Amino acid sequence: MKGVNRSPGMWVAGVVAVVFFVLLSWGLRSGREWNLLEKAVVEVTSTVQSLITSTVETVERFWLRYFYLVGAGEENISLKKENDDLRRELSIYRELLSGCERLEELFQFRKSLEHQTMAARVVGLDPSGLFRSVIIDKGGRDGLDLDMAVINARGVVGRIVSISYNYSKVLLIIDQNSSVDSFVQRSRERGMVKGVSEKLCKLEYVAQTGDVMVEDIVVTSGLEGIFPKGVPLGKVSAVRSSEGGLFKDIDIEPAVSFSRLEEVLVVLGGAQ
Repeated sequence: MKGVNRSPGMWVAGVVAVVFFVLLSWGLRSGREWNLLEKAVVEVTSTVQSLITSTVETVERFWLRYFYLVGAGEENISLKKENDDLRRELSIYRELLSGCERLEELFQFRKSLEHQTMAARVVGLDPSGLFRSVIIDKGGRDGLDLDMAVINARGVVGRIVSISYNYSKVLLIIDQNSSVDSFVQRSRERGMVKGVSEKLCKLEYVAQTGDVMVEDIVVTSGLEGIFPKGVPLGKVSAVRSSEGGLFKDIDIEPAVSFSRLEEVLVVLGGAQ
């Protein structure tokens, strides 16, 4: 063929190689022991064949592993997305379940009350930040009025201090401006519960000789005409007597968890 240069040496090498392979094949078929030349040919050809086989296997493993990793990566992304979706669905389910449990508790408590109530949802905090108060989603159009009591299944929440057409502000009993006439359920000792912080109120104006103990339950007296009688305000957590003082220093742990306040009941028509 034109343009192709084939040297005599290449032809000779090719012929010799063919002869070697023929002789080798004949020797293998004859069953005799290999001579020195046959051994050399076997060593060379076997080494080359082994190298080629090893290279092919390595390349094959590489591609198989590559495609496996690609497939595993795609599957991992898919599984991660599915896992994230399931986590979100589980979170939504738990939130719905928690909401149903709270509403069921509130509904059962509402049935036990003698007073007419209206359910409301906490939708915000006092925008001024000056008071410990919350905003509920019921207002003047729903028939609410100032100083209506707000409670939940655990106890007293507070009272309404401001009203708009759709919303109302509730001053919580933990606010320092709040005070609720009360008594100790066990001993009937009278006092006034005043707010201090989210987890602390004070039972004030209880005489040094008053019968108050840690773990006593403090409830509303109903005498101020706002809160129904007997609704829990909190539990006595500490009682201290001061020398020369007229009254005991009494700490109250509020009955209501104000950090988790979501649904409430407004007592309609006053406490009487």
